[in-house]
Amino acid sequence: MSRFERKAADRWRYAAPVIVAIAMLALWQALTVAYDVPVYLVPSPLVVATTLVTDWSLLVASLGVTVSIALYALAIAVALGVAISLVFVQSRWIETAFTPYVVLLQVTPIVAIAPLIIIWVQDTRTALVLCAVVVAIFPIVSDTTLGLRSVDPRLIDLFRMNRATRFQLLWRLRIPSALPYFFGGLRIASGLALIGAVVAEFVAGTGGQGAGLAYQILMAGIQLNIPRLFAALVLITLAGVAFYSVALLLSRLALGHWHESELGRR
Repeated sequence: MSRFERKAADRWRYAAPVIVAIAMLALWQALTVAYDVPVYLVPSPLVVATTLVTDWSLLVASLGVTVSIALYALAIAVALGVAISLVFVQSRWIETAFTPYVVLLQVTPIVAIAPLIIIWVQDTRTALVLCAVVVAIFPIVSDTTLGLRSVDPRLIDLFRMNRATRFQLLWRLRIPSALPYFFGGLRIASGLALIGAVVAEFVAGTGGQGAGLAYQILMAGIQLNIPRLFAALVLITLAGVAFYSVALLLSRLALGHWHESELGRR
């Protein structure tokens, strides 16, 4: 592929989603106008955009609360998940003993355990962060553990033949091999942290000055302020895209110069 063809392919890769989004918004606007759909059922994109402008200060403040909770939860999930994975890879017995409990956290609906966490933890914000951590930690643990285990046995034998210590084996072989898996889990966990924060806010029903976007959605639904509800959903969606994009960027920065998963994009 020539340099010109690569540039054209890169431009199309970025332009294609924008074209699809514009087409979908135009169709949405046309259908709401053609069928005269009431705003309390489905507002048009123009109405949603107008609501975003008029309610910007309220919605952005709430978005900041939700995003901060998600970021704290993601940071804790990454630190704790990587630590658990490093412990798991040291002993099959430890991994076998504790993996079922990690899976148990994943399969248990957060809406079922969030009320208990909120009751047990006095500080509401801390409780919301813990709820989001429970949702986000599993992809980090599972993917990082898989990456640490997915090492060529011949390379392990080579390291051992050269009398590498357990720490050298971990630092110079297992961790570099696990990085693509870790970043794959991070991309999933980034979205789950935001979902966990929103769901926890729904369960907690916290309002007032420190209310997150979930509370604004609840209140908008009760008041039948559907344009504000859609505007809040748009902000949550954009926040999720931003989380994923940052995780993808970090993956490219860390892997772009040596791993085939990123070299193939060039």
